[in-house]
Amino acid sequence: MIVDAALYTDGKRRAEPFALEKSLEQCEGGDTFCWIGLHEPTEEEFESVREEFGLHELAVEDAIHAHQRPKLDVYDDTLFVVLKPARYVDPVEVIELGEILLFVDRRFVVAVRHGEASRLVEVRRHLESDPGELTLGPSAVLLAILDRVVDDYGEVIDGLDTDIRELESTIFSDSSATPTERIYKLKREVNQFLSATAPLEEPLARLSRGRFPAIHPDLKEYFADVHDHLVKVVERIGTFHDLLTSILAANLTQVSVRQNNDMRKISAWVAIAAVPTMLAGIWGMNFTHMPEIDETWAYPAVLALMVVACTVLYRRFKKSGWL
Repeated sequence: MIVDAALYTDGKRRAEPFALEKSLEQCEGGDTFCWIGLHEPTEEEFESVREEFGLHELAVEDAIHAHQRPKLDVYDDTLFVVLKPARYVDPVEVIELGEILLFVDRRFVVAVRHGEASRLVEVRRHLESDPGELTLGPSAVLLAILDRVVDDYGEVIDGLDTDIRELESTIFSDSSATPTERIYKLKREVNQFLSATAPLEEPLARLSRGRFPAIHPDLKEYFADVHDHLVKVVERIGTFHDLLTSILAANLTQVSVRQNNDMRKISAWVAIAAVPTMLAGIWGMNFTHMPEIDETWAYPAVLALMVVACTVLYRRFKKSGWL
């Protein structure tokens, strides 16, 4: 459905109610453009927009069904840009991804949003508070949306960094906790985040270096600045991926060491218990005649031998670190 739509002339929003029919005709003068925002539209809801602005059918299909990788396609003078906004849900340590699909022309911007990861109402309010930016046309809207999405990536980075530091503290503490499942989940989230951000580098580089009728020349350096920020984000994500791999290896090593220590302790106690078991077994056999049985000191001597042997073994295992 259409969540907001308006015509802008000289950077200012027109006060009259927006009518989709013939809205493109009003944008032919050069100082007016149209900005339409839709949220998860159906084919029927999007059909009137497609007909009014002559949008390419392949791009329209992508916009309706979503699930696209970040990309930049060019259809005549219209740019089709796919973005993957993200936010970090800290309580459950999950990165929530959305999708924004933009049709950008010299005369209009059509923004289709899927998911709740990044709302565009704040971007519209910010631009409308500064008409000077909107005088540069639809490319200023595209730049503002790109800048907002990449800035949101920074907040996700901060959330991941905090949780990964907590994992490091847990792994290298004296705690017996083994957060293997948590490591795997964070590693999966980082991989998904990387697949949502890394492909955007190439489209941003093209926007900052290429020549497109829909892009105002004065904004190219700003697209380059957003591209630089994105590169830093992708590098941080790659660092997180390597760090989580190292944490997982360290965790598995510590689990293995703990298991070895447990096995040594069990083996040591089994060895200690074997001494009295062996002695008791020998003297417990039903022989017809054992000379020492008739002696009053026999059983106390055997018990003393058990205690001495067990004490010696215990001290040896304790000294060697097995107990």
